Amino acid sequence: MIDKIVLAGFGGQGVLFIGKILAYAGLLDEQEVCWIPSYGPEMRGGTANCSVIISDQAIHSTVLEHADAGIVLNQPAYEKFLPFIKPGGTLVVNSSAIDITNKRDDIEIVEVPTTEITSELGNSSLANMVCLGALLNRLTTANLSSIEKAIDEVVAKKRPQMREVNIAAVKKGMAY
Repeated sequence: MIDKIVLAGFGGQGVLFIGKILAYAGLLDEQEVCWIPSYGPEMRGGTANCSVIISDQAIHSTVLEHADAGIVLNQPAYEKFLPFIKPGGTLVVNSSAIDITNKRDDIEIVEVPTTEITSELGNSSLANMVCLGALLNRLTTANLSSIEKAIDEVVAKKRPQMREVNIAAVKKGMAY
């Protein structure tokens, strides 16, 4: 089993963070993992993306020609990475910030109204985690248990008060 995932949005939207969570989930499940972040020189507002590969076998190339799945959090990311998803793949889209009039019929596009969902949670900065939850059901190498372990490793040690809210956001995305 292998999942090749691309994540993209503006800096500050938590794109690299959800990539890190996915990578840690794979590591904690003793899988092979590759996490490659990419971001512009701006701290916030510039573009950010990362690729994550999780596999139960050796990863022979860290270069993604096409991804099995992806999450895009803003319009420029949607336009750039829509062609990058392989036929039969899945793209989770933050529909609160993206106009998807330009679609593809050969991939599954999951539109997630993050503004509505994060307002229910009381924290608008959780759009990334909600989208991660929406993608989680479609991955073969990660599940809620592995994501919870990763959140414990990455978040709970530094900011324990954020553990439950992050897990709640992932669960909301999974339910959506």
